[in-house]
Formats: sequence, structure tokens, C-alpha cells
Amino acid sequence: MQMENPNKIKLNPRKTFWKCGTCSRAMFHLLNYEFDNIKPAEEKASDVLAGGIAMKGQQCGMLWGGALAIGNESFNKYNDRDEATKAAVNASKYLIESFHHSAGTVNCRDITKVDWEKKSHFVIFFLKTVAQGFIFSPCFNFIEKWTPEAIEAARKGLSEKTTQNQPCLSCASEVLRKMGASDEASLTVAGFAGGIGLSGKACGALSAVIWYKMLEWGKKNPGKTPSMFNNPEIKEILKTFYSHTGSEMLCHKISGRKFTTINEHAEYLQNGGCRVLLEALAML
Repeated sequence: MQMENPNKIKLNPRKTFWKCGTCSRAMFHLLNYEFDNIKPAEEKASDVLAGGIAMKGQQCGMLWGGALAIGNESFNKYNDRDEATKAAVNASKYLIESFHHSAGTVNCRDITKVDWEKKSHFVIFFLKTVAQGFIFSPCFNFIEKWTPEAIEAARKGLSEKTTQNQPCLSCASEVLRKMGASDEASLTVAGFAGGIGLSGKACGALSAVIWYKMLEWGKKNPGKTPSMFNNPEIKEILKTFYSHTGSEMLCHKISGRKFTTINEHAEYLQNGGCRVLLEALAML
């Protein structure tokens, strides 16, 4: 287990949130800092996962950002791809369980009571948060409360023995591999499997593609920030995704089952589960 540096300056979660601008990037950065990883481009690309995947109100952006940090650390920690995948999914499972225990839900819209797709709602929420000095913001309050728990969950999951005697697959990693992503990028999203940690929530492959496309966009547009609203690339991704799922976003409904272990998830993929959807997303 990695030993914590007692002399390391602790980041203030509220200030980090304000500086980063989105909950997804803030949690990605907070955990990266704990693991001594520096990933500004990858963190910036996670902005569009705020608001519950491109403002759709699904899993809180803190979970997507946290799972990305976990995946990247797992890539650094394990030489074996199967072990790294299993560790990332395992730690992400602890992460989402911790979040649900603290918040009572994992969905952004349930926590904020905001329809992020409406710009007016976004502006009102932002202005109210600033006017109140962040004191009454559910997001700023929660990130301050939950960050120590998120760090504990991530460290616990990544430190457990991960010997894997059979192929270990993540739908999120597989779709990025099909897109030609590096091993690091594809393993960074591994914890998205089954809707983050096999939770059965909104599709992890969808979020993986959105994150990766924004990462690639950032490389082509240095210094620029992709639009959170009416983003043409994200619209195209969602259009393709919805056309193959009947506009359903939840993993357990798309796959018709809830995965209890990473081996079940891997077997499902090996037997062709979600193959058409993954191939369609990979073509984007």
C-alpha cells in the first residue's frame, strides 16, 4: 500500500472545485493529487461529464472524475492489463458505494434539483451559489464532506489483491481500444464498466467516448475549452447512442442484466454483449 506523505499539503476541496470549474474535473484533480499524478489535459476533458454526463442529470460528475483518477492510477500501479482493469473496477465500486451512502443517491439531478440542459437553470444555480458564498450549495458542501471518503475508497480498492486468472474486460476500455486509444487512456476509463463499478447506472461506454473525444479535441484546440452546451461532437455521440438503445441510458436496462462481478461483465462482452453499440460508438 502506498504510504501517505505526512508533509504533503492538503488541497481544499471547495477551493479546488471553484478553481476547476466543474465537479468532475475537481474530483479528478483531487484524487490525482493524492496519487501524485499530473494530468491537466485529461482533467479538462472531464468537464463535459459534469451535470451527470453532458448535463443529462445521471451519475454525479464527481463519480466520473473520481473513476478516471482511479483508472489512471491503476494503469500506473499494475503492469498486467487484466489486473489493472479489475483493480479500477473494484475501486470504482467502492467509490460509488461510498457516494451513495453519503448522498443517498448517485444522480446529479436528484442532488441539485436542477435541469442542467436548460441554460436558465444553470445560470440561476451558479448565481445563487456565488451569492450565498457557497455555504448553501449542495455541490460545494458535498465535495468538502465526501473527498476524504472518496480518497479512502479509492485507496482501499486499489490496494486489494487483484490476481486475475482470466481476461478482464471493461466495456468502456474496449470501446476506446476500438477507437485506437492508448493503453493509458483505455485503462483510465476502466472503472466506468457497467455504469461505474458495475452499478448498472448510465452507460460507462458512452461516457468513455465523450471523455476521449473531448481529450482529442483538446489536443487539436490547445488553450480552448469545449462547449458545455450544444456541443456538436457530443450531440453526434448521443444521437448514435440513442439510436442503438432506444434512448435508454441505464446499463442494466440496455444489457438486460445487473453484473455482480467483473468476470460476469467480461463474459458478457466476450459473448457479444453490446457489440453493435460499442462498434457504432467506436466509429465516431
